[in-house]
Amino acid sequence: MTRSLIAFVGFAGLSIAALSAGSASAERAVVIPAAKIDAPRTGTLQTAIVAGGCFWGMEAVFEHVKGVKSVTSGYAGGTAATATYDQVSTEATGHAEAVKIVYDPSVVSYATLLRVYFSVAHDPTQLNRQGPDSGPSYRSAIFPQNAQQRAVAAAYIAQLDNAHVYPSKIVTRIEQGQFFAAEDYHQNFFDRNPYHPYIVHWDKPKVAAFKTAFAPIAR
Repeated sequence: MTRSLIAFVGFAGLSIAALSAGSASAERAVVIPAAKIDAPRTGTLQTAIVAGGCFWGMEAVFEHVKGVKSVTSGYAGGTAATATYDQVSTEATGHAEAVKIVYDPSVVSYATLLRVYFSVAHDPTQLNRQGPDSGPSYRSAIFPQNAQQRAVAAAYIAQLDNAHVYPSKIVTRIEQGQFFAAEDYHQNFFDRNPYHPYIVHWDKPKVAAFKTAFAPIAR
C-alpha cells in the first residue's frame, strides 16, 4: 500500500484540524549534544545526502534551515536504471528515499545538518522504517560526499550512542552510492500539498518541532 493510500484510509473522517492537533502534541525534537568534530568550512557550497524515511518530510525540514540553498528529493544506493518511484517501492532496488542538501558551510556546518537529521528529521533507531512506512527504501542512512563527512558521521553516531540519548541503539548506516533526483511531482511536495493527509499528520508537526527546537537556525 502506498503512503498516499495509507494516509487516506487511516485518517478517513478526521478533519485537518483534528489531524494537526493530534499529531503536533506527539512530535518533538530529541535533545542531543552537538557533534564534537565537524567537516572543514570551505568557501564554496557543499552537498550532503541523507536518507530517513519519506523524502517529503526530510525535504521540508531541511528547506527551513538557514544556509541551505536547495533540497532535492531522490533515491540513493541503487542504480540509475531503477531510480523511479514505482521501482523503488518494490523494495528490491537497493535505493533509499533520500534528499540532496546543497548548503553554504559559512552559514551552517555539516555537523549541524546531522544534528537536525538525528534530532528531528527522523528517528535513527527505527530499522528499515519510519512512522507508517516500512521497507529498506525507508532506512536511515548517510551518504558521505568525502572522507571528512564520513569521519564526522561515524564519530557522531558513536558519540550519540555512547551518550544514550535514545532508548535504543542508532541503526543509521553509512553508505556510498550515487544520488538520483525523484520525479517532479515529489519535489517541494510539502509546500505544494499543504492539506495532503500524510503531510498534515506526519510532516507539519515535524517542521514545527524543528522550528521550536532549532529556532536560531530556522527560517
